[in-house]
Amino acid sequence: MNKDELIAKLKTIIKPYTTNTDAYDNLTEETDFINDLNINSANLVDIILDIEEAFDIVIDNPEMERMLDVKSAVEIIETKLASK
Repeated sequence: MNKDELIAKLKTIIKPYTTNTDAYDNLTEETDFINDLNINSANLVDIILDIEEAFDIVIDNPEMERMLDVKSAVEIIETKLASK
């Protein structure tokens, strides 16, 4: 799975949780989940759980704390997929 495919899959996971459709439609690696997409911390946990299920990976607490933007999420997912 290349980075573009990974981001596309990530977008489908994020969509139900965001209230800022403009930021969602213009999502880039620099997009911040909380500040740009207006996702609260409880929903961010839900997103991480959905990511774990969708990609069949386990994300530990230090990684969860880093997963605040698209770029960090992609890096963590890529690292987990590479080590499978």
